[in-house]
This record gives sequence, structure tokens and C-alpha cells, in this order.
Amino acid sequence: MALFDISKKVEGKLSDVVGKEAAAKVMDKVEQTCGEALSGLCNIKVLGSGCKNCHNLLEAATQAVDKLGLPVKVEYVTDMAEVAKYGAMRMPALVINDKVVSMGKVLKADEVESLIKGLLTK
Repeated sequence: MALFDISKKVEGKLSDVVGKEAAAKVMDKVEQTCGEALSGLCNIKVLGSGCKNCHNLLEAATQAVDKLGLPVKVEYVTDMAEVAKYGAMRMPALVINDKVVSMGKVLKADEVESLIKGLLTK
């Protein structure tokens, strides 16, 4: 709770200097970075072409992150040049900490949660 109180004070002072919108963006990035450092989880991405299965995996990943209370946002990557960098040959694909952990499957939220927990305990 103390961290939350400090964050609000810093955001208030920062908004006096750079404006409310810019301060909110900075604080979002700070919270994400601090959360990543604490949890050991840097990023979660769903790679896909925009199809229904890709959206279903994105929803499942988002639910898993929310259920675990992690301060990480799930990104959705549809740019095929970016997807190719991960070497994923089947869509949708799930990437955790820049490593492809699932390809060609629409995982359920509890399956994504298990993958995340497995990586966090290593």
C-alpha cells in the first residue's frame, strides 16, 4: 500500500511539470517495469494473424495474467515480419519472456496460467 501512496504522490508532482497525460504514461511504464522486476516476468505476447483463434488465445492469456495478479500487459502481435522473428510456424503462438511456449493451439486460461507459473518458479 505504501508503494501505491508514493506512486500517487510522484504522479501528482510529475503532472505539475509535464502534464497529467504524460505523467500517467510515465507512471504506467514505471509500474510495469517495477512489476516485471518483482515477478521475473518481462512480457507475454500472442502472435497471430487476427483470426478468431488468435483472439481467443489473447483473451485466455489476459484472463490468466489477471487471475495471477501480474503487472504485465499481454501484447497482441499481428505484424508478420515481427512474428517471423520468433520463428513461430503455426498460429496462434504464445510467447513468454521472448520464448515461444506454444504454437498452433488455443490454450485455455488455466493452461496459460500453468505455463506462466512454471516459468516463474524456475
